Amino acid sequence: MHGVNDVRHTEIHTTEIRVPEPSSYEFEVPLEKIKSHRSPGTDQIPAELVKTGRSTIRPDVSKLINSTWNKEKLPDGWKQSINVPIYKKGDKTL
Repeated sequence: MHGVNDVRHTEIHTTEIRVPEPSSYEFEVPLEKIKSHRSPGTDQIPAELVKTGRSTIRPDVSKLINSTWNKEKLPDGWKQSINVPIYKKGDKTL
């Protein structure tokens, strides 16, 4: 007869690859590549403002991204997007 005390606890070892947090300089290239003259997103921040102040905002962007990285959960606002088709040529009903 097996009682509760007879149950052996087995340790389970898992291997999880630990990826280091992104550095603040890893945000420099994407911030440089932001396209100008685009409509702002749901945050209402124009791309030109981000590009102009990239050296000033880089540490804050780094903190925000690393905080999200460590929590392993995206903020709800980051899951939203607005897509508005702008037709330049052709049949607009297609």
